[in-house]
Amino acid sequence: MIYPIAQTTSTNDEARDPRYRHGDVVWAERQTAGRGQRGHTWTSPEGENLTFSLMLEPRFLPVTEQFLLSEAVALALTDTFSALGVDTRIKWTNDIYAGDRKLVGMLIEHNFSGPMLARSIAGIGINVNQTVFDPALPNPVSLAVAAGHTFDRREVLETFAACVTTRYAQLERGDREALQREYRARMYRLGERHLYRLPDGTLIGGVIEGVRPTGELLLRHDDGRLGEYLFQQIGFVIADR
Repeated sequence: MIYPIAQTTSTNDEARDPRYRHGDVVWAERQTAGRGQRGHTWTSPEGENLTFSLMLEPRFLPVTEQFLLSEAVALALTDTFSALGVDTRIKWTNDIYAGDRKLVGMLIEHNFSGPMLARSIAGIGINVNQTVFDPALPNPVSLAVAAGHTFDRREVLETFAACVTTRYAQLERGDREALQREYRARMYRLGERHLYRLPDGTLIGGVIEGVRPTGELLLRHDDGRLGEYLFQQIGFVIADR
């Protein structure tokens, strides 16, 4: 069920309330303390975009396989945009890009029960109808800019809800190989040679070959070595960033 609310600190905070159950979506018009990856904040003009959290209870999924849940949700987002006529790719780990510009940010937070996941909350921000962006943002885009027309935000959210139900069912029935294969096929810059930045600022050249089931990015270095990188161990170098 979709629960629209006017304002909250963060939809991920709100979705922790036990009254929200598996599959529920908390959609806020305003967030006073929205969170993104790497400790960034997430802000959005009122009435133009979508900021929401999806609550899931993947109790069948081991903690060691939590990246599969991220893959399922990311694929559901690309499914959504495909249905709306916008071609997108998954920028590892789970941003969604249209061309070289960021359309979606996502932050997934987990609670565990021993070795298994118990409750997972996917906080998602989709740029829908915004056309003027803060110049401080490095490379934003919206559905409206990408497609050349505006969208009904409720329709976008309902399309996503249907797509994520399908992808979650795929994960739940154990179709992991197909999820991993499709995630790889939709990766941003797959098979292309680009520069990447290490945490110390060093630039390296390489080609993305895929991703491990546990989430490590596979990058073939220019010298032929295959590197495996966890989140925050490598950064993309993108024009205008």
